[in-house]
Amino acid sequence: MSNLFDPITLRGLTIKNRVWVSPMCQYSATHGVVGDWHMAHLGAFATGEAGLVMAEATGVVPEGRISIACPGIYNDEQVAAFKKINDFAHTQGVAMGIQLAHAGRKGSTMRPTDDHLMATPAEGGWTTHSASAQAYHGMPEPLALTVPQIHQLVKDFAHAAKNAIKAGFDVIEIHAAHGYLLHQFYSPLSNLRTDEYGGSFENRVRFLLEVATAVRNAIPDSTPLFVRISASDWSDEGWQIIDSVELCKQLKEIGVDLIDVSSGGNLHNAPIKPVPGYQVPFAHAIKVESDIAVGAVGAITDPHQAQEIINSNKADAVFLARAMIRNPRWAMAAAEELKEMISWPAPLERGRTFKG
Repeated sequence: MSNLFDPITLRGLTIKNRVWVSPMCQYSATHGVVGDWHMAHLGAFATGEAGLVMAEATGVVPEGRISIACPGIYNDEQVAAFKKINDFAHTQGVAMGIQLAHAGRKGSTMRPTDDHLMATPAEGGWTTHSASAQAYHGMPEPLALTVPQIHQLVKDFAHAAKNAIKAGFDVIEIHAAHGYLLHQFYSPLSNLRTDEYGGSFENRVRFLLEVATAVRNAIPDSTPLFVRISASDWSDEGWQIIDSVELCKQLKEIGVDLIDVSSGGNLHNAPIKPVPGYQVPFAHAIKVESDIAVGAVGAITDPHQAQEIINSNKADAVFLARAMIRNPRWAMAAAEELKEMISWPAPLERGRTFKG
């Protein structure tokens, strides 16, 4: 039986515990370059004893970003900015990961705090692309990607992965969830293609499998590769957990090491009720049926809840987002609550109450 604060080894990387920080969009980058806000944001998690900190969805090309203020990893300036953050995090014994992303039809937006949704060309916006020329609710109709464009994006993901390694990231994650481009291809709700990338299950997952293969080949063998998927569209007509199980079997064969199991995002009115741990059953099913390591995410907030998920082998790690926003040192507080003696950064030791 594993515990929340036991280490876990994936390929050549040992992560000190199973409390991991989910990627969270900050809408605070300038021309795709992270800055002081990201140093403070990610640095707070790095000093909070999480085992792995994931940087937010990061565009593999400029048009892959969600918003005009999202980061990218397609040029040297972006690499250098991330490396500064990673170098600090590594002094704290924290593993750092990045989520390589392409937003597809859900891209070219303004920041959430702006007074309108879509960015104009003058504001830095762009024409979006998707599997098919089908708009997401309330957003413009995208252009359908051509086959040569798909092949180029596979190369772009691989190039971004190489840049991420240069930037000092320890884990690479492919974002194939939440209604973004790769999810737009494998979901029948958004893929209406009739070529080799549409129609059957095998065709709809082809793009993701090609990306995963290219990324796996682009990074060191010792570097873990994760894929975040939406395990269900929460629709009878959409992607189902049975599809996810088969997909994850194929991802494992390619060399993917862990599935970051989320859900939804491709249907604006999906009947999702985010009760505590509502996505954990998806993670457990994939772990058992696909025989691959999984991370559970979604309304995980309580230390005892997180401990139970790990103890019962429902997942190999837990990803937290909103709980980490409220307390970037959630892992330290959880260890105190569970009477687990873990290391703390020396400058913070005076705050410890449980002394073993």
